[in-house]
Amino acid sequence: MTAHCGAVIDAAGPACVAVKPQLACFERLGAPGWDALSAVAGHAHDAGLLVLADGKRGDIDVSAAAYGQALVGSTPTPFGEVVGLGADAFTANPYMGVDTLTVLTDAARRAAAGVFVLVRTSNPGAADIEDLALDGGGRLWERVGAIVGGLAAADDGPLSAIGAVVGATAPEHVARMRELMPRSIFLLPGVGAQGGRVEDLAPAFAPGRAGGLVTASRSIVFAHETSGSSPAAGARAEAERLRAAAWAL
Repeated sequence: MTAHCGAVIDAAGPACVAVKPQLACFERLGAPGWDALSAVAGHAHDAGLLVLADGKRGDIDVSAAAYGQALVGSTPTPFGEVVGLGADAFTANPYMGVDTLTVLTDAARRAAAGVFVLVRTSNPGAADIEDLALDGGGRLWERVGAIVGGLAAADDGPLSAIGAVVGATAPEHVARMRELMPRSIFLLPGVGAQGGRVEDLAPAFAPGRAGGLVTASRSIVFAHETSGSSPAAGARAEAERLRAAAWAL
């Protein structure tokens, strides 16, 4: 796994700003998986890339604090500080409430890192819960977006360390999300294999090019299967294509 991920980073990295390892793919391997994850994160940092740990963490405050230590912080022990993964950002699940979410956002801020909160995800089942109408009006994802927007407003500068996961498969919602979260960076999954298109996401980039971060996995890793090129060349070409599409908005 380490070799595979390293090869993808070497091939596509020059056209990217970050890598987004899916923590479950590493954690299923137990302790060796965490070793591989650490090695991949180190390889990405050596290549000048940011590391976004995609684990969608969310739990009661004590557990949330431990997740923060594991991903972007460190843990004090009688034998000294034990450093965690050293990620630059991570994804978070808000559905246990603001009290748990703020523990994660506070951990990110202390580490000068970022957090991307699930607002409206890219999977088809997002409509089952996230699109539910609320009694007071609006949809559930709009309520979550308003919470994220409020947390982001506490940061200085045009963009906040508190970002949002905004699925590219429902582009009709992106403009409304930008209204609710004007200072949040949008992490935009669902481009490529899930059917999302960069060209439909212009409102995400209203604050500037740094306002949105397009994420694609399978469409980059498996690009050679349709292009007929080598895996490395296919991955680099697809990453370059997505970058050009985002810059054209």
